[in-house]
Amino acid sequence: MRIARGWWKTPVGVALTGVMLFPVYWMINVSFTRERDMRKSPPSWFPVDGTLDGYRAVLDRQLPYLGTSLVVGLATVVLTLAVAAPAAYSLAKLRPRGGGALSFVLLIAQMIPGIIMAMGFYAMFLNLGVLNTLPGLILADSTLAVPFAVLVLTAFMSGIPQELLQAARVDGAGTLRIFRSIVLPVSRNAIVTVSLFAFLWAWSDFVFASTLDSGGDHQPITLGIYHYIGNNNQQWNAIMAAAVVASIPAAILIVIAQRYVTAGVTAGAVKD
Repeated sequence: MRIARGWWKTPVGVALTGVMLFPVYWMINVSFTRERDMRKSPPSWFPVDGTLDGYRAVLDRQLPYLGTSLVVGLATVVLTLAVAAPAAYSLAKLRPRGGGALSFVLLIAQMIPGIIMAMGFYAMFLNLGVLNTLPGLILADSTLAVPFAVLVLTAFMSGIPQELLQAARVDGAGTLRIFRSIVLPVSRNAIVTVSLFAFLWAWSDFVFASTLDSGGDHQPITLGIYHYIGNNNQQWNAIMAAAVVASIPAAILIVIAQRYVTAGVTAGAVKD
């Protein structure tokens, strides 16, 4: 009886999933479609007479942008963890004065629109001489990830049994040793979660890139696709091929880290 009443949920779920994934399928379809076939009416739903010209153009012109995005994404992850992990450990276990107010400030920081932050960074980076540089872009991208990372890691570390840390202190371990040898390994799921989100935010960032690095020698893939659209607005297969290639690293990371992300996001939601 229960199965009969819920029979409609599966087809509805499949239909909604198809609607959400259709833009991805169409992007892949167009990336293989020849230029002359794009003007057909109705359009071809499958690239029967496909071509790899778009992907050849990407390999010729977009690889430097992909390399820059990879460097920015990995450096953002490292900087985010270097700042957020000790801060979260302090808030969760050391209980400093004003910790509650700091957590509230971090929550508010996530609500500030990126364009407003970009304008502030522009004036500051101009005075510091780091405008249109990779370090400046990495620093700006990290400001988006650090508040989220601190909140997630704090929630996770708060659930670590205090008895475990006390036992380590009895054995002579100091605060830093406990953090390095116990807290960090136990917090692996949360660390993978915040690392993934930090990388994805840096990889897909356009606001900071277009504001703070539009004139730099090394630009990320978001700017590469943007310039590509402006310079080659008739070569849609190459544009879509660039979008497909830019999506591959993020998709691979999500598949690999899926189970860690699920555990990390739900950590700290239920207390014993």
